Amino acid sequence: MRRALLRPTSLQNRLALLFLAITALGFAAVIFFFLPQLQSRLEQQRLQDLDRTASTSAPRLEAVIGRNVTGPQLDQLVRAVADAANARVTLLGVQESSGVPAQFYVISDSNAERSVQPDTGLAARAFALRSTRDSAARRRGQTGEVAKPLFYLGRPAWIVIYSRSFSDASEVVTLVRDRLLVASAAALVVALISGFVVARVLTRSVTRLERAARNLAAGRPVSPLPVESADELGRLTKAFNEMQAQLARVDRARKEFIANASHELRTPIFSLAGFVELLQNERLDRATRDEFLETMREQVERLQKLSVDLLDLSRLDAGSLQLDCEEVDLGELAVGVTNEFRPALAQHRTKLDLRLPHDHVEAICDRERVAQIMRILLDNALRHTPEGTNVTVSANRNNGAAEFAVADSGPGVDPTARPQVFERFYTADAARGSGLGLAIARELAERMDGHIDLLSRPGRTVFTLALPTPDVDGSA
Repeated sequence: MRRALLRPTSLQNRLALLFLAITALGFAAVIFFFLPQLQSRLEQQRLQDLDRTASTSAPRLEAVIGRNVTGPQLDQLVRAVADAANARVTLLGVQESSGVPAQFYVISDSNAERSVQPDTGLAARAFALRSTRDSAARRRGQTGEVAKPLFYLGRPAWIVIYSRSFSDASEVVTLVRDRLLVASAAALVVALISGFVVARVLTRSVTRLERAARNLAAGRPVSPLPVESADELGRLTKAFNEMQAQLARVDRARKEFIANASHELRTPIFSLAGFVELLQNERLDRATRDEFLETMREQVERLQKLSVDLLDLSRLDAGSLQLDCEEVDLGELAVGVTNEFRPALAQHRTKLDLRLPHDHVEAICDRERVAQIMRILLDNALRHTPEGTNVTVSANRNNGAAEFAVADSGPGVDPTARPQVFERFYTADAARGSGLGLAIARELAERMDGHIDLLSRPGRTVFTLALPTPDVDGSA
């Protein structure tokens, strides 16, 4: 029970909580950041509207300065201006004395409150202005105020202050906030539920991949996983299926390699053991003993070749085979390799036709490895054709590639076996080879950016090695 409590939160819960957190963060940003800005902008807009209204109505009050207007008439005019401006209007008089700041007193107020204390700070700011078109404005709490100077004989005689409540802006913001709180609560519930649903769908694929990977690591068979989408998880599942298929092929190849290598090694070893036991019989005549020794020599050669081939394959698989590519004349190399086969050709009673062009056939390759491929192809032509079969070796350029070809006039390769001739340990005649030569030749050619092709029909079989050529400037 304690382990279960200490177990880290699952990916499904993390994704669901992430959905919830993102939604909550979005609504919190709206409520605590954008709504205060909205209220500030609404109040600023109300203050600008009040300033425009004051600029329109102030000239009506300025026009009565210096005229014979009674107090009730002035109060009536102030109330009319206030009603038209939809604001409270307070009219202040200005009293100036030498060396003393201007003093302000209430002349009239649209609320009929003569005892109201004037805002001397705002009035002083307005008094310092030079035109009725100018104004001093400020926000105080939820109230906006605009003060304008009214001039008489070039001097500010009155100060009119317009006041308007901004409570409607606060009410709008409060209403929006309340609605957002309700919407955010509903959205959080929806986000939590949908987050769990989406996370469950996503984690189901991840869990299935995890289970399959564990089974694969444990060596248990795993069926291909269904690819349910084209997104990253779908591509991951597809890649896992491809990896699984590749691992299955590698495992089969490994098992076949071990089985075939064991078989190839066991046959000559058992044969040598049998011949050694027979040679211990002192009653054997000299001719039989020589025949046994010759057979044993062939089996030893077969073991040597097999060990070298297995070593080359292991180096190729491990990627430790080093290639030193340079410009190589395939014609010159073909002459040297065919000279090595003169005794074998004579023993096989094979006529060799060497066809080389007058010009050099330059290729970019590893000299020793290309010579090894040439030996494999020539040896293959001698091993798998009857005695007296003609063999042709040629080198030339074809379609921008340097080619080396070995052709024979033998019976040809069985059409059903052609797709398998380059596979490891495949051989149509186990007594004549281990089935590794052509596999090694193909892999070596591919490591040098080349390839080997097979064309075969009754009476003619051609193995062609194609390699890249140097550019005109001499670079590969």
